[in-house]
Amino acid sequence: MNFTEVMEALQKASGFELYRLRAAIDLTLDDPKWMLAIRRELRIGQKVEYFDEKENRLCTGQVLELRQKGVVLLRMDTAQRWLMPYASINLGGLDAVIREKPAQGLSRQEVAIGDVVGFHDREQRQRNGRIIRLNDKTVTLISDNQQWRVSYALLHRVVEGDATTIAGEVLSR
Repeated sequence: MNFTEVMEALQKASGFELYRLRAAIDLTLDDPKWMLAIRRELRIGQKVEYFDEKENRLCTGQVLELRQKGVVLLRMDTAQRWLMPYASINLGGLDAVIREKPAQGLSRQEVAIGDVVGFHDREQRQRNGRIIRLNDKTVTLISDNQQWRVSYALLHRVVEGDATTIAGEVLSR
């Protein structure tokens, strides 16, 4: 079963089935054999990609310390230190983008911080903005030097030729 098929199956599952599945996954990931297998591949100073679930995207970090249940990483773009679970490290170079099709708009899994998206404001004017935060039901984005909170259902992808400027930054010509 590929990732898309798994996502489709998850959409059909009940809340109880999802809860049981999460419990089983947590138990599996807490098994020391998984942590040791990943830990054996890591070295202090090594640059790695890891999945940041809050931003829903891969980030780059440098291994600072190997602990019993996690790895201390220096995030390359922010210079912040993070203790991440070993399972978040993308040693296989896998695609981290979750592609599911909601009924309309975009889902939380389809966007990441830094993405440029479009929406129509209350006056039905087309606006484009860069996402700065993912919330439970909305994204926070910057458009024309203004901060907006927009529901995922109202967002759409922006084709590169459609984007002009956001917060004074030229995106394309």
